[in-house]
Amino acid sequence: MAALARPFFFLGSLLLLHAAYSAHEYTTLLTHTAPSSSSPSTQPLTVPQTSSLSSLPLDITLETIASVILLCVAIVGASEELKPISWRAWAGQIEQNTLEGKVKEGGQDEGFGWLDTGKRRGFLDIRAQRRDFAEWAKGNQNT
Repeated sequence: MAALARPFFFLGSLLLLHAAYSAHEYTTLLTHTAPSSSSPSTQPLTVPQTSSLSSLPLDITLETIASVILLCVAIVGASEELKPISWRAWAGQIEQNTLEGKVKEGGQDEGFGWLDTGKRRGFLDIRAQRRDFAEWAKGNQNT
């Protein structure tokens, strides 16, 4: 689809520019062909409403819609592959791409590899570490 994106984008842009030019020319033509106030006329002056979309001819409206659709198709076709939106898939992809084979000094994997495997370290037990430190400190004081 990426190969067709550039021609679709070029064609859509060209059609949109042509539709904008045609709409400008049409509204300019309407304002110049309106009866002027200096011309002798028995009928009251009527000013055409050019502000609404319905006053444009059907071919200009269809050309605008077709060009916007072509531009949307081209933009979607040229876009990159979508990234996963779930945390687990994203983290696993990051883990596979960047941290493959790297291990910390303590033997624990870096990154988010545990999300795919489901193996997660438990919470840190502060009380056990405090007890171990107290025992270690008492052992160093006795010697």
